[in-house]
Amino acid sequence: MNILEVDQVSKFYTGKTALNKVSIVIPEGTIYGLLGPNGAGKTTLIRIINQITAPDEGTVKFKGERLGNKHIFRIGYLPEERGLYKKMEIADQMLYFAQLKGLTRNDAIKRTKYWFEKFEIMSWKNKKIEDLSKGMQQKIQFIATIIHQPELLILDEPFTGLDPINSDLIRDEILELKRQGTSVVLSTHRMESVETLCDSIALLNLSKKVLDGKTSEIKKQYSNNSFTITLAGLHEKINFTPHVELKSLHWVGENTEVQVALLQGNTNAMLQQLLQEYTILKFAELIPTINDIFKLKVTETGGVLNAGF
Repeated sequence: MNILEVDQVSKFYTGKTALNKVSIVIPEGTIYGLLGPNGAGKTTLIRIINQITAPDEGTVKFKGERLGNKHIFRIGYLPEERGLYKKMEIADQMLYFAQLKGLTRNDAIKRTKYWFEKFEIMSWKNKKIEDLSKGMQQKIQFIATIIHQPELLILDEPFTGLDPINSDLIRDEILELKRQGTSVVLSTHRMESVETLCDSIALLNLSKKVLDGKTSEIKKQYSNNSFTITLAGLHEKINFTPHVELKSLHWVGENTEVQVALLQGNTNAMLQQLLQEYTILKFAELIPTINDIFKLKVTETGGVLNAGF
């Protein structure tokens, strides 16, 4: 079953179309990347899923039912703009958020204790948010988001402010939640996180969906028959057939590394031709990264890349 189905959703503001007939389908138990440059419509779609605002056109279904108030307690949302009370003690804050999501006080106490021990922050329970580093605040916000064990978890830039160690901690916890059956929507500008976490992605640009599908299939779709080949020895020139285009050649230690594009034919024929003259030490297909595909699709569809891409 699909955890979420967004069908032809549009949202309009005065003088602006925030979403233009966007449709996405998110299967249960998967991590789904929601990508796009600033202003693409991601936040608007997230707000619609969380029922903060309503679509002007189209429908959203949660596990086959039209999205409604009863589904609020089954969704967890970590916003990009954090929502913690700076003057409130951490433990009291966790109990407050847990009960807002429908937990009894006893269950809220048990789950707060569990997560504080798991994240090794029990000694911080009486501190106030304003006394914590940004990274520690982010860990607290993450716990507040998952404490009620949501079926659908929406994470908007969850790694902001985290050092590499705590980034790995949150990443591992996201994967563990997936293993336990939680469905995750991940919105982030960190493409390396998309590569390692997301089963599928959708890319929005200028209010429209311009790409979606399984991450592995999209990467394969955008590969262009390019390869890197390492040959034993130092060579200033490599002889290829007209069906192979040499993209680059450079020396790596005592060997030669070339990047080529196969314009016609198959890799076996290319390798057989090379083996007649050279010793091949390494051969690998150059698969584009999600970051490469992101930049290509945004520019292709008339968007402007934000800083960092």
